[in-house]
Amino acid sequence: MYNLPDFNSDEFQKKFSKILRHKVLQVFLLVLIIFVASQFAMGRLSLEDIKSRYHTFMEGVKNSVEYQFTLAPKPAEKYVSQISYEQAVINAVKSASPSVVSIVISKYLPVYEQQLINPFGENSPFDILVPQQVQKGSKYQEVGAGSGFIVSEDGLVLTNKHVVSDKKADYTVFTSDGKKYKAKVLALDPVQDLAIIKITHSTDSGQAEKFPAILLGDSNGVQIGQGAIAIGNALGQFSNTVSVGVVSGLGRTVNASDQAGSFSETLEGIIQTDAAINPGNSGGPLLNLKGEVIGVNTAMAQGSQSIGFTIPINIAKRDINQVAATNKIVYPFLGVRYVLIDEKVKEKYNLKVDYGALVMKGDNGESATTKDSPAQKADIREKDIVLELNGERVTSANSLAKIIQKYRPDDKVRLKVLRGEKEMDIEVVLTERS
Repeated sequence: MYNLPDFNSDEFQKKFSKILRHKVLQVFLLVLIIFVASQFAMGRLSLEDIKSRYHTFMEGVKNSVEYQFTLAPKPAEKYVSQISYEQAVINAVKSASPSVVSIVISKYLPVYEQQLINPFGENSPFDILVPQQVQKGSKYQEVGAGSGFIVSEDGLVLTNKHVVSDKKADYTVFTSDGKKYKAKVLALDPVQDLAIIKITHSTDSGQAEKFPAILLGDSNGVQIGQGAIAIGNALGQFSNTVSVGVVSGLGRTVNASDQAGSFSETLEGIIQTDAAINPGNSGGPLLNLKGEVIGVNTAMAQGSQSIGFTIPINIAKRDINQVAATNKIVYPFLGVRYVLIDEKVKEKYNLKVDYGALVMKGDNGESATTKDSPAQKADIREKDIVLELNGERVTSANSLAKIIQKYRPDDKVRLKVLRGEKEMDIEVVLTERS
């Protein structure tokens, strides 16, 4: 408990009397008394006015005190990030851009000129000349461009398979600071639209140059609606172009092809985004707002706006690890052609089940099983239905190919197969597909 100071009444009385005897104070009090008396005499001031002003003053004091108490205790507020969305995008781009590269494709192309040729030969009696295109040598020139990003300090670059699939072409990598490097193709993914190339360069001292590797995220945790940033060599002209959007969908299946129609494949488990993916962006990264790669930009929907597709980075991690260890990419291989069964397929072929993989010949009469493949050796036949692999059901959303990718070459798996009316279990040893 606090002790209050002692109150000395005699001391207080002496000090107060001294104040009252001060001449300046006496003059001030005399003037104040005369002023108040004159106001009463002229009717400008009354007892009612004094009461009213007193009550107004006290009400103001009361409100001021209540306001002070109202401000004092604030309830706890939820935490709100001080980093704005715009600043998060800026930080992510700044972090990732040094690792994003432009890939230029160059090769020798034939040069033609028009000449007049006798179609019947030089010694022909017929004097007929027909214009024809005749090759006159070849010219080395750029034929395309794409994007990629550095995934290791020693210069491994992840990109799309369709960007670097031409074995007769040369590939040049341009970094964000304008440096130019030659690159060689190390491995093409046999299943996904992915490839690994490596920058071939040494410093003046003969030591390998170190490159800035990008941060890889976890695509398994991606959610619809989260922010997404695409970076790439847009249109093959504008390097490190940035576009921003959101993740629009997950688990998509798309049939992708290049502009020339020379490359086509079905991609499963794809991320959809409305961040602009233009020609030339292929192979560039799709980032989250932390600057981590969540996907490899690979395709856009023709004739639409803001519909782009990207391969989840967790699929690509497998390729990166394999190339770093063995310089190649391999997948387990079963060797069977099939169509996934849904209600429409069930009705069309009068099937007894609405799930599984129906083994069929190709559109051009190709065999239902690949020659000398595990499927052929296990006597899997046309019109068989593969229902399960190691107990995992095959459905339109969980294809046989997707299930097989969870295993490795030389793994033994058990297939549940429906042949006619009979179900059977067949053991198969997967081989290597590279």
